Amino acid sequence: MEKKYKLAIVGATGLVGRTALKVLEEKNLPNFEYKLFCSKKSAGTKLTFMGKEYITYELTENSFDEGFDFAIFSAGGETSKKYAPIAASKGCIVIDNSSYWRMHEDVPLVVPEVNPEDIKKNTGIIANPNCSTIQAVVPLKVLDDKYKIKRIVYSTYQAVSGAGKNGLEDLVSKASYPDLKKFPHPIYNNCLPHIDVFTEDGYTKEEHKMIDETRKILGKSNLKVTATTVRVPVENCHGESINVEFENDFDLTEVKNLLKNSEGIVLYDDPENNVYPLASVANGRDEVFVGRIRRDYSQPNTLNFWCVADNIRKGAATNAIQIMEKMI
Repeated sequence: MEKKYKLAIVGATGLVGRTALKVLEEKNLPNFEYKLFCSKKSAGTKLTFMGKEYITYELTENSFDEGFDFAIFSAGGETSKKYAPIAASKGCIVIDNSSYWRMHEDVPLVVPEVNPEDIKKNTGIIANPNCSTIQAVVPLKVLDDKYKIKRIVYSTYQAVSGAGKNGLEDLVSKASYPDLKKFPHPIYNNCLPHIDVFTEDGYTKEEHKMIDETRKILGKSNLKVTATTVRVPVENCHGESINVEFENDFDLTEVKNLLKNSEGIVLYDDPENNVYPLASVANGRDEVFVGRIRRDYSQPNTLNFWCVADNIRKGAATNAIQIMEKMI
């Protein structure tokens, strides 16, 4: 008889939690039973899922006593810090969307197309990387395997959905001072070179996340990486300009063929016909769209490309579910 799996969705009423439910509906995984958890404030909310109505339950220290195979956490770092170890202690594998566990040495940081072998290193908790890192490392891993990366320069154009419901509200309502719910300046008709808080060295935490997580996922602790992350007035889907220097030279046609034939990537690169990755194209999709592929003539063995992905799906909910599917 096929094994039945029990999955807890923690943070089910939030933006990523609701998207996880949508992705699970699309996948319709066999032999799965679900239970939805949320904060005390949202407990009792009814959500329609898999064609029936589910009631959400308050997350408590006893929530995992009934026994779960997996839990997908999308409820913020403090919730993950407190409750993920409790869940893991009860035999549940936690896949966490917060930033809390990502850089812990004993917690694997996983993108299934990139480092699925790291899943086996888990001791009960697996971290989902930052949304902007996930979409970058999918094509970068393909190129690293072939040409060996020396240095990466990231410039991101990140959608407001990455800042949650309040970020979306600031954009949609065209909020200005003093009515801003999320951002320090209006995001409508603006670009803010400021994601997360600034650190002493002048970088933001978001920029440090991209640098540190890229090194961990690719298994290159000394890799030269720098980043500038920018919030742009787009509802959903992050865009990224990536400049990457390799140890070995490359052929552009070969680069495109490698990317075209790789899991989780859509080559969208026909500039003569104005075909290049767009937020409107990637929205609602689980793949990373890659285009504007061209040689950087200012530096030997260096490539420029542009990639776009749905930051709530592949950048969070879908990636977590794909990790679970690999384990099954």
